[in-house]
Amino acid sequence: MNTGTTTVKTSLLSSLRREWLLGAAIATTALFLMFGKQWLSDLSNPLWFALMLIWLFAVILSSAFAVVHHAEVLAARLGEPLGTLVLTLSVIGIEVMMISAVMLTGEGKPELARDAMLGVTMIVMNGMIGISLLMGGLRHREQDYNLQGANSFLSLIVPLTVLGLVLPNFTSASPGPTFSVLQSIFLAVMSIAIYILFLIIQNRRHKEYFVRPALASGEYAGAAHGDHESPNSSAYHAVLLVLYLLAIVVLAEEIAVPIDHGIEVLHAPVALGGFLVAALVLSPESLSATRAALANDLQRSINILLGSVLASIGLTIPAVLTIGLVTGKTVILGLDSANSLLLILTLFVSTLTFARNRTNVLMGAVHLLLFLAYVMLIFEH
Repeated sequence: MNTGTTTVKTSLLSSLRREWLLGAAIATTALFLMFGKQWLSDLSNPLWFALMLIWLFAVILSSAFAVVHHAEVLAARLGEPLGTLVLTLSVIGIEVMMISAVMLTGEGKPELARDAMLGVTMIVMNGMIGISLLMGGLRHREQDYNLQGANSFLSLIVPLTVLGLVLPNFTSASPGPTFSVLQSIFLAVMSIAIYILFLIIQNRRHKEYFVRPALASGEYAGAAHGDHESPNSSAYHAVLLVLYLLAIVVLAEEIAVPIDHGIEVLHAPVALGGFLVAALVLSPESLSATRAALANDLQRSINILLGSVLASIGLTIPAVLTIGLVTGKTVILGLDSANSLLLILTLFVSTLTFARNRTNVLMGAVHLLLFLAYVMLIFEH
């Protein structure tokens, strides 16, 4: 018994030593929590500005790679779709907490949640899906996936997104692009209820919708287990995944300061700062989805990407509407006409992309086109 315990402890210590990056991420997070305001208060010196930006960017990106590693170990052990759900809910859950914290303690930003949800939707459904389909198509020509699973995601993403981000522009029960109390309660309750129903369907009742077609599943499943074997427990990888994610979220808020300073110096659009921070927070999912597509497991990419959009919309809308109702703060959800049109076009193209169970590079290129259009509107609205 003592020999076995010693072996386990030795293995754990050896694994923790290999996770030296976690120590760097925690140390960086602690330092910026203690001294960040002082260090970032004056970035007029170009060398100091470059040091802060490069330091934060390097730690965030390295932590993103670590998140992907631990998430893929869990995915190999838990199987689909539960494996990707762990990564999706971790990232989006922390994003929701960030937005909620800013709304409760920060300055009044009634458009914060709306802009965050639009950013996530455009980055994921156009940028990340476009890259995954393009890279996967270049390597494998065509890729297959479970059509029922993709359609299940879209059947919720389309109505929830339109109800939350477009409908407020056409209601008259409250002034501006906002919801009345009754409308807010209805949408918050319905969003939570239908998302819970979806999770039951995804992980229990119709789990087969969210795994690869039987003919191709064996090829990647074997590769995944072979590539991500680990002597440590699933709890070990889950704890490290959350710790790395927390570091990414905290440091993403810190890096927003030098990014905003650079934008001010370069006279770039203000919205660019929020876009870059959102892209950094979503980087673990982006890396994991692209790796899966390159490994010819497009189903995992779809589960990650469409799952993150659905979780973002399904969880953020109820959270911010509830905070608005409890605190009396105004919550603006309605998009302007240009972004509303681009959002609806994105949803329409996505339904065409996932209308048949094989994809190619052309579909990826179209989504990247829409993503570039979104970026263009940031600079020239």
